[in-house]
Amino acid sequence: MLLPVGDLDEAVDFYERAGFPVAYRLDEAGLAILRVGGETPGVLLRAEAGAGRRPPPWPAPRLWLEVPDARATAEALAGAGIPVLTEPFAGATGWTVEIADPWGNVIGFTDYTKRPELGRV
Repeated sequence: MLLPVGDLDEAVDFYERAGFPVAYRLDEAGLAILRVGGETPGVLLRAEAGAGRRPPPWPAPRLWLEVPDARATAEALAGAGIPVLTEPFAGATGWTVEIADPWGNVIGFTDYTKRPELGRV
């Protein structure tokens, strides 16, 4: 998934604190490629002129990723200085928490604690 960002260095810092290590950067192209789990590329950040700061739009596309425990992930995000959009909320399969980067891109972390047979983690 490619996410537009206004400042590549700031975006890399944000996503590293959120638990996405950088696989590699192509600064000349304005790209940073992040790992998601063992996957590379996982998420691509692309610096785009005019990508200003904005609150997350609703409705908007959201990238949800599976984690073992969304509530623990919410605590880890808060500890890294990343605010969550709402407190973790329950769904049919487990819990979910969402964050937004400074450019309004929304990432969700969801678990399958209520239906572990459906999860991959």
